[in-house]
Amino acid sequence: MAMISNTSLNDFYQRNAAALPEGITKEIGHFNVFETEKLFDKKTGARMMPYSRRAYYKIGWLRGKSKAEYADKVIEIQENALLFATPKIPYHWLPEDGNQTGMFCIFTPDFLSKGKTGVALDELPIFQPGQLPVFQLSAEEIKEIEYIFRKMHKELGADYKYKYDLLRNLVMELIHYGQKLQPISAISNAQNASERISSLFIELLERQFPLEPSHQRLNLRTPKDYADRLAVHVNHLNKVLKEATGSTTTETISKRLIQEAKILLKQTHWSVAEIAYTLGFDDLAHFSNYFKKQTALAPLAFRA
Repeated sequence: MAMISNTSLNDFYQRNAAALPEGITKEIGHFNVFETEKLFDKKTGARMMPYSRRAYYKIGWLRGKSKAEYADKVIEIQENALLFATPKIPYHWLPEDGNQTGMFCIFTPDFLSKGKTGVALDELPIFQPGQLPVFQLSAEEIKEIEYIFRKMHKELGADYKYKYDLLRNLVMELIHYGQKLQPISAISNAQNASERISSLFIELLERQFPLEPSHQRLNLRTPKDYADRLAVHVNHLNKVLKEATGSTTTETISKRLIQEAKILLKQTHWSVAEIAYTLGFDDLAHFSNYFKKQTALAPLAFRA
């Protein structure tokens, strides 16, 4: 199965430089707000936003018929909805007509770090695994949501010294607004569900890599970790992957861990202990035995 690289904010800006709203520059980096229709090719209807791969958080006000696919569930979106996305929970957003308008903002975890807002993003209910945070909006709610997005857009282009503090407040207002709404009911869709689960699992696995600084650590190690993020039972995930790839969940994770371990051993100067820690092993001996069992070589022998 082909590997998919992460889409960072820099990747996003490079791919969509021509579509950026006027007056908004890349120097903002960690936060931006966009008008959806400016990211669609009017001739082909193709979207220029790489939605399938996200290394950032996103809040979107969606206008137009579309759907959001989460593993074995599908949410049908009619005209106006508010969607919250976290890089830890993969999904596919699929427009179903050419009338896609609305607005969305993207930001990194650092923009809304606990030190700046008093609460960590992943502590908020709306970003918890197992949630399907897509909300249908009433006519009155549309006006209120549009006002917040328009204000973001306006403030982002202003010269106000404390505009990012103001923007953080507006993002938090959107988050709390969403947490008070009732999510759209999802439908369990057996058709293509296995294919989606398999695809989203691989995407979630690949989001853990590359591991760059030696203090960074792999967050998801076990089949249950992945099943919880995808909101499916671990046995079902294993069955789906076995049917799709011929390998169990544990085997697939192990294969990718060893692949990354080989890269770090050959392409970095990190010690074996640092590599073991980064890959989620608490004990150096455990990592060495694990690596040798998979490759028939000790880590230092492989590095040599």
